[in-house]
Amino acid sequence: MKKVAFFSEILFEDFDGASRTMYQIINRIDPNSFSYLFIYGKGPSQIAGCQSYQVPTFKIPINDDYSFAVPQLAKGKLEEILQEFQPDVIHIATPSLLGFYALKYAKRKGIPVISIYHTHFISYIAYYFRNFTSLIKPAENWMRKAMLKFYNNCQKVYVPANNIIKELEDIGIQSERLTLWQRGIDVKLFNPRKRCETYIQAISGNKRKNILFASRLVWEKNIQTLIEIYKQLEAEGLEYNLIVAGDGTAKEEAMQLMPKAIFLGKLDHTELSRLYASADAFVFTSTSETYGNVVIEAMASGLPCVIANGGGSASLVEHGHTGFKCMPNNAKEYVYFLHKILSDDKLHEQIRAAGMDYIKQLDWSALADTYFEDVYELAEEPIYDLALVAQ
Repeated sequence: MKKVAFFSEILFEDFDGASRTMYQIINRIDPNSFSYLFIYGKGPSQIAGCQSYQVPTFKIPINDDYSFAVPQLAKGKLEEILQEFQPDVIHIATPSLLGFYALKYAKRKGIPVISIYHTHFISYIAYYFRNFTSLIKPAENWMRKAMLKFYNNCQKVYVPANNIIKELEDIGIQSERLTLWQRGIDVKLFNPRKRCETYIQAISGNKRKNILFASRLVWEKNIQTLIEIYKQLEAEGLEYNLIVAGDGTAKEEAMQLMPKAIFLGKLDHTELSRLYASADAFVFTSTSETYGNVVIEAMASGLPCVIANGGGSASLVEHGHTGFKCMPNNAKEYVYFLHKILSDDKLHEQIRAAGMDYIKQLDWSALADTYFEDVYELAEEPIYDLALVAQ
């Protein structure tokens, strides 16, 4: 029986793509082979029937959607729990206060660390500090140093895309620590058989073709460009419905700036899968993704994608074959390709079929098996000498 202490800021299953990824692992834990201790800020009172402990949290002032755990407020209790549990491996979701606490504990005890690169942190800074532009460069430099200190002390870091691996290597993270580990897709949940014209027409109130955007509505998802796309559709007189699924701090302002768009709020996966399959094209403007789960969900649902050529999402689309990629802030380019897809049935079907063929390689069960095999190997081996000298 291998013991894993799992540290994360937020562990609500459907909170975001990172949480859903973590639960693909959590929901596959074999209790005969692994024992998990979950230490986290926000989440349910117990996770997967395992020992669970919640750390006090504070809201992040620049993003009301998130909070961060403060382990210093429960340091004595954490030490007691960890000492009793005696983990063989430590899994850390994020280089946060809680993440660095776990990393220091692991180094002190000689315990190997595994992490999944969920969030493309540097890309968020320009959005968070958009009203304080003089702070952007210093904040980016600070973030790079923090990332180096964290990831160069992990034994294994799963990264979802080769272009993100290259970016991490470029800032100085050691390549031997980085492993390509893509995200999977549940094709039973997300598939084109759920398409329903009656359903989508009840939402739109008309028979026009539907462009879908699905994401948390926060400015770091490049919502401003989505607004410009809406304006461009209006300016060109293209009578498509723009449907927006998701919630967040940018929603209220976005609704004001896109009065004819249809805002559905946050949807559960069952409802979202039906919406994907029933729409006609998917647009995604974010460049801050490490992967882009929504792009894969759309492709699996038979929905052609027009996305930003930036971040991890860009690696999911082959331009002109499985979808189209645009200059991230060029609204005219997005509209050009959206109209190209929606006005050409043959092209629409070609893109749709190629996208669905691509996602066949993404199997969550195989990815989870790889994770558990790596955790077992880490638990069996002594901590790498690299970790003892990395600073």
